[in-house]
Amino acid sequence: MRIRSKQDLWSGVMFLGTGLFFAAVASEYQMGTAARMGPGYFPFWLGMLLALLGAGIALGALSPKAEETEIDKFDWRIVILIVGSVSLYGALLEPLGVYLSTFILVMLSSLAGHDFNWKVAAANGVFLVVFSYLAFVKGLGLIFPLWPSLGLN
Repeated sequence: MRIRSKQDLWSGVMFLGTGLFFAAVASEYQMGTAARMGPGYFPFWLGMLLALLGAGIALGALSPKAEETEIDKFDWRIVILIVGSVSLYGALLEPLGVYLSTFILVMLSSLAGHDFNWKVAAANGVFLVVFSYLAFVKGLGLIFPLWPSLGLN
């Protein structure tokens, strides 16, 4: 058996491992039945579906019809930009509010892309700010700081 698509193989292994991990953790909760689900029922079966999907993807990488792919060198710059921007978002959320924090998150994490365009990133940032307002504030009625408090309270 020859691995034709290394990307698919390792993606499938990642999905399989993640799904089995969550299914194992969820199995420690009460399961219940399909008619009366317990807290572990949905995460268990979702984990099992993810594991099944991962197994299918990994096995598909061995197929003679699979497109041959290689795995690129791991780029730490991208990981640092993504993880750093999400961490910065968490740190800035309270002092700057949701709107500015979300916009900064989108702009910084967009730098991780190979084809960064500041106009597209800014448009995505504005879209996500508006979406956050509509979904979380108007739709769900959540209350959190939207703008910087500036110590005026």
